[in-house]
Amino acid sequence: MTLNGMIDGAPSTAPAQTTPTVALFVTCLVDLFRPSVGFAAIKLLEDAGCKVVVPASQTCCGQPAYNSGDREDTKAIARHVIETFEAYDYVVAPSGSCGSTLKKHYPELFANDPAWHERAVRFSQKVHELVSFLTDVRGVTEVDAALPATVTYHDSCSGLRELGIREQPRQLLRTVEGLTLTELPEADVCCGFGGTFCVKYPDVSNAIVGKKTKHIASTGADMLLAGDLGCLMNIDGKLKRENNGIEVRHVAEVLAGMTDKPPIGGKL
Repeated sequence: MTLNGMIDGAPSTAPAQTTPTVALFVTCLVDLFRPSVGFAAIKLLEDAGCKVVVPASQTCCGQPAYNSGDREDTKAIARHVIETFEAYDYVVAPSGSCGSTLKKHYPELFANDPAWHERAVRFSQKVHELVSFLTDVRGVTEVDAALPATVTYHDSCSGLRELGIREQPRQLLRTVEGLTLTELPEADVCCGFGGTFCVKYPDVSNAIVGKKTKHIASTGADMLLAGDLGCLMNIDGKLKRENNGIEVRHVAEVLAGMTDKPPIGGKL
């Protein structure tokens, strides 16, 4: 059973409150490949004093269509997402790429449609990536988690460049008991995934991710973390092809103390 639709609730029409209602935008990859990230996100949000709902009617953010130049289908998807989520106090996604699509690109889509542009702008102001929401909006400075491991962190392109997410995950990871954070050389360089890019240009993508895994191995870390499941699946696939035993996880799983499940690509 997937995460999407398992938890639902009525939208809040009130302004931001002491206990805000946060709608979790699960993302397609989390829902279909790694539901544990969604449950970790819920725990982190609830620990931060939020009421969390997962609207059952949510769909893809439209990023694949957008990146492929299909603006009309992207607009149709965006209208549905806005209608589904706009009544909640906040919209939070455990993904910088999906988060930036909702926050940065939806208003651009409707630049020539005044009514929908206004709705998209209002909607975008409620959208946040998970870890930056915890630190920048809810003021979370530490987490109640433990992991005796050495980890390194990859900055995904969209989260870093479009949403300014860099120090926030590192800040919280430093509070995980027993964890040692080792900085990754060229942490801000693309992993080669890029959504449809890795399908259209597989040789280029493979060369890029090969450089990334070489840097990861050089850190001596036991585990690689990041905030985007697309990057993590791409990097894990390359590590597996290289017979490298470094574990790969979404940062939310570590921050929530939910590392009892196998890592990405691990055997159940």
